[in-house]
Amino acid sequence: MWYLVIAMLVILVLAGAVVLYVAFPHRGEDVPHVRWVGRVMRRGVAAAPTLDNTADEVEAPAEPLDLTSPRRGHDISGRDR
Repeated sequence: MWYLVIAMLVILVLAGAVVLYVAFPHRGEDVPHVRWVGRVMRRGVAAAPTLDNTADEVEAPAEPLDLTSPRRGHDISGRDR
């Protein structure tokens, strides 16, 4: 029982931190009345590893699926042979 209560509290705290980050520091604003929280969140995000989305290499798109070809391996009723 207590494990469930503690797990739910941890989930609520993490969700609150995400909402707080998206509402203020992510947009470049300070958190009202507790400015140090925004600074700590910005430092934590700056230290986290991220993927480079400005790379010059672009993956070739996958070939489109041919959805017009008939299904193989099934009879008319849809069951496997």
